[in-house]
Amino acid sequence: MLELKTPREVDAMRVTGAFIHELLDDLAAMAEPGVNLLDLEHRARQLITERGAVSCYWDYAPSFGRGPFRNVICLSVNDAVLHGLPHDYVLCDADLLSMDIAVSIDGWVADSARSLIVGVPQPEDERLIEATERALTAGIAAAVPGNRLGDISAAIGAVAADCGYPVNTEFGGHGLGRTMHEDPHVTNTGRAGRGLKLKPGLTLALEPWFARTTDKIVYDPDGWTIRSADGSRTAHSEHTIAVTDGAAAILT
Repeated sequence: MLELKTPREVDAMRVTGAFIHELLDDLAAMAEPGVNLLDLEHRARQLITERGAVSCYWDYAPSFGRGPFRNVICLSVNDAVLHGLPHDYVLCDADLLSMDIAVSIDGWVADSARSLIVGVPQPEDERLIEATERALTAGIAAAVPGNRLGDISAAIGAVAADCGYPVNTEFGGHGLGRTMHEDPHVTNTGRAGRGLKLKPGLTLALEPWFARTTDKIVYDPDGWTIRSADGSRTAHSEHTIAVTDGAAAILT
């Protein structure tokens, strides 16, 4: 069911979003060669506990995945892009790390992801990450009253096309607020002028993610981690936003 949030409810989500932003900043500063993914997971748990927040991932058991998920953050490395299960892996120089997290504070959820390069970057990885960030910016710019959901998807997809990256439509953005996943689904490519009309109070997690040379995905044996089918590197950027009377508000 689609629920438009009141200005007060959007402000409550903004509190959660600010915490997520700070948490990702903290983990990004930690992510250096020699750091284990489990160190990042445990640091995220510590910060969530200290803040009195609640992980949206812990015990998450959707139709996909070999659940329940018993971690508080998704950590995906190189060709892994979504739902990366934290495990005993030591980060290496030039690894491309994507971090995705959703938490609830006082009953209101926010969700965000960012990708970064550990150590010395490779130019093609920098270009891939920058493309997801540009696509996210374009999608947010399209999230204005009177536009339609397809305008957001088309804006994201146009950046991917301009950069030469294929787009997978199985996983994309989504509504959120009281829970981590609410209506509507937001694909990362689409046709402008189609779909739900955007109204103030609509809260969305927009999350463009691209693989360098494929739109096909495969799953790890853990049942969660999603990788590019051809082993090419991947990147993922995400913000929680609210449609307002003017430009969209970025809550994370």
